[in-house]
Amino acid sequence: MAKDPVCGKEIDEEQARAESSQTSYGASEVDPTQGTRIFHDGQWIYFCGLDCRGKFLASPDSYST
Repeated sequence: MAKDPVCGKEIDEEQARAESSQTSYGASEVDPTQGTRIFHDGQWIYFCGLDCRGKFLASPDSYST
């Protein structure tokens, strides 16, 4: 399991990557309430939700990954 660097919550990586639907253009969509992720500094970083991801993106150097 991955750990959210902002709040410390454990994230199920498989659930965070699971496709929940598709856009009208055929791109995969995931449910952000199950977790979200970004590719940062050469690695995937997982978050419990959009709030923690936003905090990280605002100041990534404030959090250890």
